[in-house]
Amino acid sequence: MLASLEIIPFEKNHANAFKALNIRWLKEFFKVEPIDEKVLSNVDEYIIKKGGFIFMGKIQQEIVGCFAIIPLKNGDFELSKMAVDPKFQGNKIGETLLSYAIEFSKKQAWPKIILYSSRQLENAIHLYRKKGFVEIPVEKEVHYERCDIKMELIF
Repeated sequence: MLASLEIIPFEKNHANAFKALNIRWLKEFFKVEPIDEKVLSNVDEYIIKKGGFIFMGKIQQEIVGCFAIIPLKNGDFELSKMAVDPKFQGNKIGETLLSYAIEFSKKQAWPKIILYSSRQLENAIHLYRKKGFVEIPVEKEVHYERCDIKMELIF
């Protein structure tokens, strides 16, 4: 039986785990793009100081997952950098993190959250749809090469 997942706010000592969790899945499915390297190497500048949030999923003392919510220039908030350690996949950790992100966003009184993804990530897309995200057009100048789907959840 898996111990219960605790979702905690990001602290500076989580930076390496946050980066490693994301680099792992990016390398597995795609490649680490320059924007990924820039953001993951300096989350304080590119997420926190811009008014964004990072949360870590922890089981006992081990970091097992993460996600970020990043403010965009147009006023939207992007759910991003969600990852779960492969050792812990299949335990609904991603779903729990996503539910937390949705509830957190609602508490902020944001009208919606958006995300960018790839249709290759079938399990993730299925989970997003299950939680109420709907597909919307991807803008031409999207910031990730791997992106071929954009979704939003309106509250």
